[in-house]
Amino acid sequence: QVKLVESGGGSVQAGGSLRLSCSASVFISSQNCMGYFRRAPGKEREEVALIYIGTGGTYYAESVKGRFTLSRDKVKDTLDLQMNDLVPEDTAMYYCAAAPRCVRWNLRDTLQYKHWGQGIQVTVSS
Repeated sequence: QVKLVESGGGSVQAGGSLRLSCSASVFISSQNCMGYFRRAPGKEREEVALIYIGTGGTYYAESVKGRFTLSRDKVKDTLDLQMNDLVPEDTAMYYCAAAPRCVRWNLRDTLQYKHWGQGIQVTVSS
């Protein structure tokens, strides 16, 4: 079983920034797709930012485009999510997920993601 661990969450005021980092018990390059999902209280889980490891192709939810950036740190072998200009609506539990096999043109299919982290809380106050 692949273990994923998120770090970097916390509480910030609106307009602030946070950087999430996801480390894995295997090389990230061993996974086809990875990304971050989130679940806000009372809402469905939603995809935030996803990446096809082989090509580096990414998907961002419309609500985070221009504010969040997904990247790989190849030295630390982590998947990082830089979150800028945070708004209260970004408050949620954020989960890192990995898909050993995935379809490049359908990153959003959550059934592909077999490995999930425990999640980390991000709270944005107004």
